[in-house]
Amino acid sequence: MLLLMDINMLPYVSIYVNMLFMDQCCPPVFGAKLEEDDAADLAQILKAVADPNRLKLLHLIAASGEVCGCDLTEPLGLSQPTVSHHLNVLAKAGFLERSQRGKWAHYRVVPERLDQVVAAFEFSTSV
Repeated sequence: MLLLMDINMLPYVSIYVNMLFMDQCCPPVFGAKLEEDDAADLAQILKAVADPNRLKLLHLIAASGEVCGCDLTEPLGLSQPTVSHHLNVLAKAGFLERSQRGKWAHYRVVPERLDQVVAAFEFSTSV
């Protein structure tokens, strides 16, 4: 059966269809809820990497495997105390492991910590 309609009636049909589904603007929200404590913990962790210099440090160290802190001032163009501060923040947040060799500190990335951060943003799209 062919339904013929006057083209001038389309705006009225559109309004009628919209009215039928007004109480359903979009599908309901599903998925795991991020609890308040977990959200606060994650926010604290993300603050450690919410600095361009710290992200650069993570990238440099990850690319090198293990790096002496003394070798990180030149690539970043920062003073040694500033680099040490950033490395300390990253280590306290669990992103870096530090090993002392004489007076020099060597750093390497903790891949499991990065995996934890990535996992916090993995969402299932299935219902």
